[in-house]
Amino acid sequence: MKPSLKNINAYTIVALIVLIAGLLLYISWGLRFNIWYDIGIYSITIILVLGGLIGTILSLTFEKTEDGKE
Repeated sequence: MKPSLKNINAYTIVALIVLIAGLLLYISWGLRFNIWYDIGIYSITIILVLGGLIGTILSLTFEKTEDGKE
């Protein structure tokens, strides 16, 4: 299935917020503490960014269904 922007819903928005939060966390941590190579912040950032990417792709891939149609 091909991702389509017609399928934007609340899950897509939440996934994009998680993605942006991961990137902002890494950048703000690096600017605040001037440490760009910490394994702890890598692990949190990877979980947030991958979760946001995978969530966005999945939510855009599935087609919307209506309850009345069978």
